Amino acid sequence: MDITIYLEEAAQVSVAFIIGAVIGLEREFRSKPAGFRTMIFICVGSCLYTILSKESNNVSPDRIASNIVTGIGFIGAGVIFKEGISVNGLTTAALIWITAALGMAIGYHNYPLAFVVGSMVVVALFVLEPVQRFINRLHKVKDYKVRTGDTSDAFKKDLEDFFAAHDINYRCMKMVKENNDAIYLYRIGAPKHDYDMVNDYFLKHKNIKSFDV
Repeated sequence: MDITIYLEEAAQVSVAFIIGAVIGLEREFRSKPAGFRTMIFICVGSCLYTILSKESNNVSPDRIASNIVTGIGFIGAGVIFKEGISVNGLTTAALIWITAALGMAIGYHNYPLAFVVGSMVVVALFVLEPVQRFINRLHKVKDYKVRTGDTSDAFKKDLEDFFAAHDINYRCMKMVKENNDAIYLYRIGAPKHDYDMVNDYFLKHKNIKSFDV
């Protein structure tokens, strides 16, 4: 029995543990659904399955790899959820996917590629986040889903007169009738991103039953 093989495999899963922990720390810090331990399990598990697939004489390694990707897809889908008219969890789902890929790269002894891609992920998570916030401040718009019992054209005109009077950029994306209510979907860009003014107007409007952002 060559113990060096087992030491090498132990080193592989240890590297996978460290990479998963670094990525998981960022998700845990932001209180995301897939956090510290989850990312460790994903990276180590992908690495372990890859090691076992190379040692198996009965199963094609590419079949194991494809099944890892399929299984990770189910986990990623579980962290994506819809809140109002917004979709959250896409970044975490993408991180789950790439963390599994990093584990597979380590399992195939491709340490340089795992290090380069892992570094890119860390940079994107920690360094580029302020850049993203800056871009969002420059181009931020919000989608509002407004529900009302007033199905007349006067209601729509009332909303758009308010937008025009306060220099609010708007576009009516969709209008539907649901039961006896009318639902309007507006994409709004408020001056200086002052959406409190819009929210306050919607809250106080007597004909608006509810609105989602």
